Amino acid sequence: MEKFSGKVWVLGDDIDTDIIIPTEYLALKTVEDMTPYAFSPLRPELAAQIQKGDILVAGKNFGCGSSREQAPEIIKALGIQCVIAKSYARIFFRNAINNGLLLIENDQLRDAVCEGDMVTVTINAYIEHNDNQYPITSLPQNLVEIIEAGGLVKAMQKKNGVC
Repeated sequence: MEKFSGKVWVLGDDIDTDIIIPTEYLALKTVEDMTPYAFSPLRPELAAQIQKGDILVAGKNFGCGSSREQAPEIIKALGIQCVIAKSYARIFFRNAINNGLLLIENDQLRDAVCEGDMVTVTINAYIEHNDNQYPITSLPQNLVEIIEAGGLVKAMQKKNGVC
């Protein structure tokens, strides 16, 4: 079982894709060019504060709104290891998996953590925080393989022997 830890950044309910990356920044050339503007309508300073390996913890309906693929790409480009939320918008969930971003659903952790706390995730098992364990639903093996490969395209290339 893969296990990792990270510092928590806390977000609320209904974080839509326009908050993750506002429309006006979609015209920038690369995802890396867009990352400084991630979450800017809500917290302009957040993108600069996130460090590689950090974890986002959010409320319900994370990723609602338009189906822009750049939203999970930008979260991944920021170095976020995973997002743990009470629930996800369906299209965002699939876009995130296709881009190799791990999403974990848990309806209790958001109300138990404070920003800056550390959590440890054991994939397909549980989350540890302050000596408490929060069970998580297992992802199907095919989705785990897509995430481990770095996204759907890379997983298919690997499966078909393309480098």
